[in-house]
Amino acid sequence: MTLAGILRVRDAGRLIVEAGGIGYEIFIPLSTYYRIPAAGTRVELEIRQVVREDAITLYGFATPAEKTAFDLLIGIQHVGPKLALAMLSVLAPGELASAIAHDDVARIDAVPGVGAKVAERVVRELRDKVGALTLVPSQRATAPENGTGTSILDDAVSALVNLGYKPAEAKRAVDAVGVDESGGSLEILLRKSLAVILGEK
Repeated sequence: MTLAGILRVRDAGRLIVEAGGIGYEIFIPLSTYYRIPAAGTRVELEIRQVVREDAITLYGFATPAEKTAFDLLIGIQHVGPKLALAMLSVLAPGELASAIAHDDVARIDAVPGVGAKVAERVVRELRDKVGALTLVPSQRATAPENGTGTSILDDAVSALVNLGYKPAEAKRAVDAVGVDESGGSLEILLRKSLAVILGEK
């Protein structure tokens, strides 16, 4: 299913989209966070509704490929929605498919909260389903305008902390990249900062 409406709140890991006069809280991976427009604009997201005994939670994605990857991941034992979002925040669907196809357990294990056993299970259980990740269309939602200065640095640090990294670790990585090297793009800044962190592990 999809949900279209006006974006009222845009935080790292969480959105509120108003549709039909109702505000929907939607949890998202970083890949979606830095690809959607600013608050106040109209958005359309791929949605997965997860029903538990005590809650109904919505998870949103900028592309069908991200939603497909999420669905595959939460079908694995010990991989809940939160951990699946963390994986997709670090690894794009194509990168996840590549890691699985090449038995690159270490690359998946590098995601905060995953661990070697879960990473091995992801590779083992999705090895025969990699094609599902590579065949799904991957068009992106409209990217927000580039930011500048302190705001983009703070946004990047906040996003990394929400992903599970320690504040000092996140700030060190973001500062190592800086605004100039990212060209003012939050997406580039986050990807390069993640590369710095993963390179240190």
